[in-house]
Amino acid sequence: MEAAVDERGGYGQFCPVSMASEILCSRWTTLVVRELLCGSTRFNDLRRGVPKMSPALLSKRLKELQGAGIVTVSRKPNGSVDYRLSESGEELRPLIMGLGNWAQRWVESRLSLKNLDPSLLMWDVRRGLNLKLLPNRRCMIQFQYPDLPPPRQSWWLVVDDGAVDVCNFDPGHDLDLLVRCPLRVMTAIWMGLTTIKNESERGDLEVEGDPSLARSMQQWLGLSAFAPQPRRVQ
Repeated sequence: MEAAVDERGGYGQFCPVSMASEILCSRWTTLVVRELLCGSTRFNDLRRGVPKMSPALLSKRLKELQGAGIVTVSRKPNGSVDYRLSESGEELRPLIMGLGNWAQRWVESRLSLKNLDPSLLMWDVRRGLNLKLLPNRRCMIQFQYPDLPPPRQSWWLVVDDGAVDVCNFDPGHDLDLLVRCPLRVMTAIWMGLTTIKNESERGDLEVEGDPSLARSMQQWLGLSAFAPQPRRVQ
């Protein structure tokens, strides 16, 4: 008679791959680890990196990761809570990067570009900006996606004193650059599937404003950490 299935949903195998999978392969867990690896430490910042994940589930996954010794939690005197990866959590970096590199090489771009999300894209763009190539003053850049419903069309990046904020409402500062294109185009650029030059020449991307910012956009924009991976499928 076969043994009953583990009531906790485990695989019931002593193999280290099985044991690691019991911790990491529950829904959203690897994406939470990804956000921690990218430097997010506050609950709200983690939420912005996984915008379709409910706060309750994010809290549950963080507690599970803490219980597994992957995440440490510290409370500051002002009451804020920091979530950071432990030594074992940091050792997951090559695993998470390896998953992303594999998908960049082998998953069809049509499938990758099926899951478009302007809030996630702008959050990723925000933390990838090369601030050294932007003006040494407050700088505001608007991204406009005409193919989206009006409430989600416009996004602003505000760079000020070494910090970058992303807003989906007009912050009211002077605009330095306006970037207009379909969301799919900007997502493909950020993923390294195409370039600003190619999309501009096709007429799918328009840039208006500061000429020097417009010319150097491919350099200061920053790309996905997986963009350099050579594609094996198209």
